[in-house]
Amino acid sequence: MNQAIIKAMVLVTVILMDILTGMEFDLFVPSFPELQNQFSLSSFWVEALLSVNFVGYCLSLFFVGGLADRYGRKPIILIGVITFIIGSVFCLWATSYHFLLIGRFLQGIGIAAPAILSFLIIADTYPLKKQQFLMAMLNGSMNASAAIAPVVGSYITLYFHWQGNFTTLLLLGLLVLMMTLFFIPTFKLPEQKETLSLRGYIPLFQSKPLMLLMMNIIFMFVPYWIFIGMSPLLYMKDLGVSLSHFGFYQGAFALVFALGSILFGLIMHRYQQKKMLYVSSKIYITSLISIALVTFLDSPNPLLITLAFIPFIISQIIPSNMLVPLCLSFIPQSKGKVSAILQGSRLIFAALSLQIAGYFYQGSFRNIGIIISIFILMVIISQFFVIKNRDIMSFSQE
Repeated sequence: MNQAIIKAMVLVTVILMDILTGMEFDLFVPSFPELQNQFSLSSFWVEALLSVNFVGYCLSLFFVGGLADRYGRKPIILIGVITFIIGSVFCLWATSYHFLLIGRFLQGIGIAAPAILSFLIIADTYPLKKQQFLMAMLNGSMNASAAIAPVVGSYITLYFHWQGNFTTLLLLGLLVLMMTLFFIPTFKLPEQKETLSLRGYIPLFQSKPLMLLMMNIIFMFVPYWIFIGMSPLLYMKDLGVSLSHFGFYQGAFALVFALGSILFGLIMHRYQQKKMLYVSSKIYITSLISIALVTFLDSPNPLLITLAFIPFIISQIIPSNMLVPLCLSFIPQSKGKVSAILQGSRLIFAALSLQIAGYFYQGSFRNIGIIISIFILMVIISQFFVIKNRDIMSFSQE
């Protein structure tokens, strides 16, 4: 097999890992109303199926990052995917809510490895500029598939109930396992092994530019997770959107992000990165205004709420494709740990915010919109400091 085909299969495998990571969430959420009815759950305990997944993810990722820096990406990904498959089996044959929680917890533990390490396979191979281009293309491919996931998930739930979605995740997990086994290369390990102690994370927290970058990226992703996590209850239960139509509302966000990422990847070399970040900041402000307006009106129109959130999706395109590779490359010898901190912190914030949103949810968009608006304001402020930081901007031009 020649080198071109090998590189293509590596990229396909990385895309499949990212699709599995996205579908683990997007394919599952259309099942919320049915799970709520079957197991007699409150909205708080339905959201706990996401939160326990995030907890498992967070417990796993700090070990995943250190282990990957010490023993390589491939073996850790394989262990993670196998754990995810076991969790999927628990979910599929769950006879009670407690078994479902255990399965979601194991899925969270397992999905951490491909979620954290998939892009590091690219980062280990290509320079920063190429990483940013590939990040845009991978995000485009992944989100195009993720745009289909809620639609597929809705119809799977409609015809095969919630068990059908877990069957799909199980089969996709098995496919990723086989592709990883055969096509992901075993990279040469560093001569000086990274420590597995938590003390190995201390130098990362001492880097102020790195922490600023991470803070901005974390705040950037939280509003999306809040919206997607609460939208099944809001749209289907309280706004009257049918299960067959719900996936189109949610899939629209991923499709917009996918097309925008591909376009950005094609034109990013023409413009200075600092100027592009300024553009994204202006779009963030627009999104804050649109969401604040719908929140103030407390609109019961699902189409209007969806349209109001789309500017935020557009505003994410430039910084997510530009700043994430920059963050992972900031301290090259600790890419696994950096990715672990980034992903874990993002999900901790998302899980806490989801539980808060679930607690204050009263059947309308208003309280959700208030929480989302607060986080968007934090994104705008933190991105301003990122743009003004000389260390970050100079590193981005190397």
